[in-house]
Amino acid sequence: MKVAVLDIKGKETGRQVELSEEIFGIEPSEHAIYLDVKQYLANQRQGTHKAKQRAEIAGSTRKIKKQKGTGTARAGSIKSPVFRGGGRIFGPVPRSYSFKLNKGQKRLARKSALSQKMIEGSLSIVENFNLDAPSTKDFVKVLEGLGLENKKSLIVLGESNNNVYLSSRNLKGSDVVLNSELSTYKILNATNVVLLEGSLEGIEENLSK
Repeated sequence: MKVAVLDIKGKETGRQVELSEEIFGIEPSEHAIYLDVKQYLANQRQGTHKAKQRAEIAGSTRKIKKQKGTGTARAGSIKSPVFRGGGRIFGPVPRSYSFKLNKGQKRLARKSALSQKMIEGSLSIVENFNLDAPSTKDFVKVLEGLGLENKKSLIVLGESNNNVYLSSRNLKGSDVVLNSELSTYKILNATNVVLLEGSLEGIEENLSK
């Protein structure tokens, strides 16, 4: 699969790169994508929620009224869940929401997400670029050249580049990651995905194992 390489102004450079059909041209697996995104979101949950149960409420355990003859339902401790201020029945307790997902399934999910973006025409290859210094203004010019100034974008770098990363940090709709940090959620969360030329080798190496 050959794809044209663009410059930072969004124009074709006259060069093409060969992309792996096994990564960028497969039939997307919706189930694999669902599981990987579900795991990513589950891992973001702290799971520190807690409600006090009956045994944890401060209060007397004496029987608050006699068993019979009151005309109302029998009742024991004031800490009973049926009373205001009592313990909560089956309340939340701290727990981990994470679950295991096989590496092969995660690779399939990322391949499916990249292939889906390719089918939609929202994935592009851009030649490597650098900024002389961290500058949000200069980074915005790059986005404008690529037609992404008003879109959620994901830019994938081949190697660490602090100037590009720091320049994008103030922009809510733009995310910059290394090819080793690429995830199914980040791919699908972006309207457009931009792969720098230098990131392709690492992506194909990570996903072809």
